[in-house]
Amino acid sequence: MTCNMGRTDRMIRALLIAPVLVVIGIVAGPTGILAYVLYALAGVMLATSAVGFCPLYAPFKISTTSREHANV
Repeated sequence: MTCNMGRTDRMIRALLIAPVLVVIGIVAGPTGILAYVLYALAGVMLATSAVGFCPLYAPFKISTTSREHANV
């Protein structure tokens, strides 16, 4: 499994997108189905940013890493 997410992509997911999804889930109603979906998406964002690999990028051969760090 090769790293296909750059540092900026990982930081945006972990520090911006995941917290926003959690806040929207809380505002939408913390026990509703929409909230659970948003919490799951936030978890996926945190997990992919921690690992550095996004499974949705792989089939399309997308990589946000810089060229010298592509195989780290």
